[in-house]
Amino acid sequence: MTDKTPVTVLTGYLGAGKTTLLNRILTEDHGKRYAVIVNEFGEIGIDNDLVVGADEDVFEMNNGCVCCTVRGDLIRVVSGLMKRQRPGKPAFDAIIVETTGLADPGPVAQTFFVDDEVREKTRLDSVTALADALHIMARLDDSREAREQIAFADRIILNKTDLVDEAQLVAIEARLRALNPIAPVMRAERANVPLDKVLGLGGFDLERITDIRPAFANPAHGEPGHVHDDHCGHDHGHDHDHHHHDHDHDHGHGPRGHDHGDDIRGISLSLDRPIDGGKFTRWLDELLATKGQDILRAKGIIEVAGEDRRLVFQAVHMILEGDLQRPWGEKERRWSRAVFIGRDLDETALRAGFEGCAA
Repeated sequence: MTDKTPVTVLTGYLGAGKTTLLNRILTEDHGKRYAVIVNEFGEIGIDNDLVVGADEDVFEMNNGCVCCTVRGDLIRVVSGLMKRQRPGKPAFDAIIVETTGLADPGPVAQTFFVDDEVREKTRLDSVTALADALHIMARLDDSREAREQIAFADRIILNKTDLVDEAQLVAIEARLRALNPIAPVMRAERANVPLDKVLGLGGFDLERITDIRPAFANPAHGEPGHVHDDHCGHDHGHDHDHHHHDHDHDHGHGPRGHDHGDDIRGISLSLDRPIDGGKFTRWLDELLATKGQDILRAKGIIEVAGEDRRLVFQAVHMILEGDLQRPWGEKERRWSRAVFIGRDLDETALRAGFEGCAA
């Protein structure tokens, strides 16, 4: 695991501040060697003074980082970067992949699970979404992509917070948490976040899923104003995982959810009785097979009847990863909880299915 290069997928709607953050990574004297992969220089505006020989795919920066363009195949670019490896030492401390402002990050993240060569040398670390505090509410109303980017993230950076007042920030954060109850929200101005809060989060590492608190999500059927706010400082071992190319959802540009009743939200489930492992597995497999296109992310910690270890799972669309992890602590509350984030989910059916798995 340790010799694989961690990959962070950076997403966010047009104007959210991705370019500012990427320019910082490429120019600051942070002592690390990062590779930044951007979709097209046309949209992104990496500082042109830094880019020498614009006919090439890879640009060396004077702080040791490199910048690459994707003009087609992400796998090809990543494989090219990996060829810079020296034996026993990764060529880069981390790789950052910037998605275009209109893209669903799912297929990008998926790349790191479907190609054997890429998988051998890299591991998906997390998906970070930037949101522009001044415009994010309007974007969430009119753009399905903006809602999906937020719902998909392991961490949300609420940028340009100096342009709105505190009451607006609180309302924005509540709505972001209704869309995605498992990602901590960090405030920033001019994308001035410490890089260790963006990189190295272990969001796709099952062993890092340590804390899932159902109280964060939809106390009143996902109404954004009711989401608890104590989420902020917790680095929930976010565990996201295999993103699936479900192309069904990239092109519906229409303003679904325009009434502010977002079509995407997080639904939290919990149960104080042990769960039948076989029933739960069958239920989850069937759920992902039938509704996986609409389930962007899911994760949970389950108490399995007759098992001393915690079952931890996560899913991205149809791709599921699960494992028995550490034993329950002697004084730890033994209970099962899960969060599903997706489009037009039927909360009543989800709850009934989950509770129906009780041993």
